[in-house]
Amino acid sequence: MVRRSGLQRDVIELYRKCLRAVRTKPEDTRAHWRLFIREQFDAYAHVEKRDFSTIEYLLRKGNRMYDTYSAKGVRDIH
Repeated sequence: MVRRSGLQRDVIELYRKCLRAVRTKPEDTRAHWRLFIREQFDAYAHVEKRDFSTIEYLLRKGNRMYDTYSAKGVRDIH
């Protein structure tokens, strides 16, 4: 079993929460959502795991984006 820090678990939890939210979107736009989520997380893959302040900032930003995009009125991302 891999031991992960609290921040690592938080990042994984956010990623999974975003992917679960994709299931609530219309069938024809789900591929766009998955691509968008992947691009957002990949864009910050270079952040060092010891850069706590940046990771915490990105988690807050990601959670705000999740709250915005998971609304029922938001249908597509592209």
